[in-house]
Amino acid sequence: MEKNQVARVLAYVTGMVNQQLLLQNEYQLAENRILRAHLPSRLLLTDPERSTLAVLGKRLGRQGLELMASAAKPDTILAWFRKFVAQKFDGSWHRAYPGRPPIGRAITELIVRLARENSGWGYDRIAGALENLGHHVSDQSVGNILRRFGIAPAPKRRQQMSWADFIRSHMAVLAGVDFFTVEVLTWRGLATYYVLFFLHLETRRVTLAGITEHPTEEWMVQMARRAVDDIDGSLQSTRFVLHDRDTKLCAAFRDTLRFAGVRPLTLPARSPNLNAFAERWVRSIKSECLSKLILFGEASLRRAVTQFIEHYHLERPHQGRGNQLLFPAPVPPPSRQAGRIQCHQRLGGLLKFYQRAA
Repeated sequence: MEKNQVARVLAYVTGMVNQQLLLQNEYQLAENRILRAHLPSRLLLTDPERSTLAVLGKRLGRQGLELMASAAKPDTILAWFRKFVAQKFDGSWHRAYPGRPPIGRAITELIVRLARENSGWGYDRIAGALENLGHHVSDQSVGNILRRFGIAPAPKRRQQMSWADFIRSHMAVLAGVDFFTVEVLTWRGLATYYVLFFLHLETRRVTLAGITEHPTEEWMVQMARRAVDDIDGSLQSTRFVLHDRDTKLCAAFRDTLRFAGVRPLTLPARSPNLNAFAERWVRSIKSECLSKLILFGEASLRRAVTQFIEHYHLERPHQGRGNQLLFPAPVPPPSRQAGRIQCHQRLGGLLKFYQRAA
């Protein structure tokens, strides 16, 4: 009799506990649905959070997850559990894989340089050049490196010549022509003069073509005829002339050059970098000479330009040519360790050149 009473009490207590748990679960489900409705469609969980849900979800089972899971689908939670179990027994990251050592950064940069500077070199040719330099790299490795840097194979690179490569290949027969303006004081007041010049790209030799206030078509044709003269023309060894779209470089001027065998190349609009040598010379003469002078009349301007050109050719070191003089004196220079230092001046000391006395 007493055992039956105890069993009834236990059943009553167990029922109350189960009912309480059911009510708590029902409340948790309703609260989770409400909270999930206010959250983003996708929750970004960390690995520890996924691991916690995976372990509990495995114990709860698919049917239990169908009722409870709101952070992810039941299949996703169970997939997390399988993934974490698999990672526990995965030792592949401990393995030391055999193979060739990686190619160093210096050799990689050298391979890229050889490919970019030699558009016709294939993988075998580059590998051979590296062999001559003491680097043993297979042609397959060369190809992998070039593909990693987005460099096409040799057949495609041959068809892609940059403007810089074109200039380097044709410097001996290329010249640039351009104008620049200078404000000059005259008896009539301030006047604008136009200075026309030619610049041979390989030697950097500058030739003053002419100076005028009115660059008419007749004047331009005369300057072109003088430039292509068979005896002392500045374009005798030139085949191409680079120029911008300035209207002063008229069709008659270009036709005169073309009839003499010099082909004018009109550059695209707003691209001064394509005639960079001429543009750089304009900047040099203005910043080093003309901007520091007050010029009175055309004769003063012509003298200043002529003096700077001689200084540019004979006395001014050029960074683009290894800080050397363009056209040094034919006589051997005196010793650098003997004799006193002399200063040679032009334009009243505006342009200076130093050398040791003999």
